[in-house]
Amino acid sequence: MKVMKNDTDMMEEYNFSNGIRGKYASKYQEGTNLVVLEPELLEYFPDSIAVNEALRSLSIIMKKYKENLD
Repeated sequence: MKVMKNDTDMMEEYNFSNGIRGKYASKYQEGTNLVVLEPELLEYFPDSIAVNEALRSLSIIMKKYKENLD
C-alpha cells in the first residue's frame, strides 16, 4: 500500500469521493460522550456497562455525602 505524500495516516487506496461531509455530526453533537480510559483501567472497566455501573455507584455515594454536608 502506498502512503499519501501529504498525509502519512492515509493510504492512496482510500477513496472518499462519494462521502457525505458531516453525515453523523448532528448525532454526535446530540449526546455522544467519549471518554478514553488509561490502559491499566481496562482490567476493571472492560466496556461501557462496567464504567456506567461504577459511576452510578459513585454518584449514590456522592449524593449521600453532599446531603450530609447540607
